[in-house]
Amino acid sequence: MEQKLLEKFIELFGSEGETHVYFAPGRVNLIGEHTDYNGGHVFPCALTIGTYMAARKRTDRKLNFYSMNFEELGVLESSLDDMTPKADGEWTNYPKGVIWAFEGRGMKLDCGLDIALYGNIPNGSGLSSSASLEVVTGYMLRDLFGFDVTNQDLALIGQYSENNFNGCNCGIMDQFASAMGKKDNAIFLDTSDLSFEYAPIVLDGAKIVVTNSMVKHSLVTSAYNDRRNESAQALKDLQQVCGIKTLGDLTEEEFETYKSAIKDDINRARAKHAVYENQRTIKAVKALKDQDLETFGKLMNASHVSLRDDYETSCEEVDVLVDEAWKIPGVIGSRITGGGFGGCTVSIVKDEAIDTFKERLTAAYEEKVGKTPEFYVVSVGDGPSKLV
Repeated sequence: MEQKLLEKFIELFGSEGETHVYFAPGRVNLIGEHTDYNGGHVFPCALTIGTYMAARKRTDRKLNFYSMNFEELGVLESSLDDMTPKADGEWTNYPKGVIWAFEGRGMKLDCGLDIALYGNIPNGSGLSSSASLEVVTGYMLRDLFGFDVTNQDLALIGQYSENNFNGCNCGIMDQFASAMGKKDNAIFLDTSDLSFEYAPIVLDGAKIVVTNSMVKHSLVTSAYNDRRNESAQALKDLQQVCGIKTLGDLTEEEFETYKSAIKDDINRARAKHAVYENQRTIKAVKALKDQDLETFGKLMNASHVSLRDDYETSCEEVDVLVDEAWKIPGVIGSRITGGGFGGCTVSIVKDEAIDTFKERLTAAYEEKVGKTPEFYVVSVGDGPSKLV
């Protein structure tokens, strides 16, 4: 893929100068959804699909962007002297946001860039194409300009830019998973203090299967920010009666003791999800370490029910995929993954059941929804890298 991208880059911008190609992965979250901005735990892993970026320094302050995924847009021009988000900026607001965040930390670019990219994460699938783009941009800037930042810094810069430049109040999980990914491992991350450990993914006789509902989500324009605000209000109410910093500080029993302090019924349901999902994630990682896939799967299923009913981030189409998956022998667990309101499900499926899983889900989904889902039997990959 990097060779095709390099050829396209040279076609667009010429062959003079030093051009490099970089990659950053997307992610799938096995469990721990909407806990990352509530001080809880998450359990994502980096994928082998992601964003490829070719880049080269210019001699002026112009920024030229081109995406092989949106060829009809052509080369989109900008400048280091105009670092504001543009409604018609399309996808370029993400790399521009990262450049803006770097410069806000005192890491100024002394020249512009020509950038071309290709992503093989399905757009709007909920597998973190935006975080992948942010991380690969940061990785490229560090390499080309010699900035002194760690991969963990790249995650924080990516999150900051998405919050403050692009207007999506996301947590840290997506960028952290992309920047800190490790082959064949998921990341057990405590988002309250960014302490983490790698947990080997040992799925004896089973695979991770991601199913794309083909319903695109857009976190900036969806109810994502509403959910964050509702959780924050629930936390404020709880802080009147108990000394907690985040919803992730509570056990299920403590939540049940104090929940009446939350005045609004909807906010109470949001807080219940955040608390219970955090505890499910802790239990799920223990189950994986104990090679107890059955318990892991049950916790995945419970996660989906909570996201559907308490946090209300699922949708009718995704519920069909999950409901049908639960009926199939050999499916250990299945749930919505990512920010929600569309996107993908993640399932753990026994090897011998994968073909049946695809056939039965396709038939049921086409009948009930009128769309054909896409399936990815995924591999767990490393974090960002320089390819050329």
